[in-house]
Amino acid sequence: MAASVTDALRKEFQFYRDNQDEMVEKYDGRVVAIKGGEVLGAYDSLGMALNETQKTHELGTFLVQKVSEGNKDYTITIRSRAPLP
Repeated sequence: MAASVTDALRKEFQFYRDNQDEMVEKYDGRVVAIKGGEVLGAYDSLGMALNETQKTHELGTFLVQKVSEGNKDYTITIRSRAPLP
């Protein structure tokens, strides 16, 4: 399961990178939740993004990313409640 979660999050992050310019225009400075190549919502903080998105989507199935120009916010911490193999 851990590998599939990692692969899914990589795909969501690639979607973010591929669409970063458009996201900066629309969501600069906000935190977006992404799943299935779709922005689920835009929030003012990481905590708010996690709390609101987990109400309708299981943790580990979506990416939360701060929107900004360049790569300064590419460093991420992935938290999961999935058991390790």
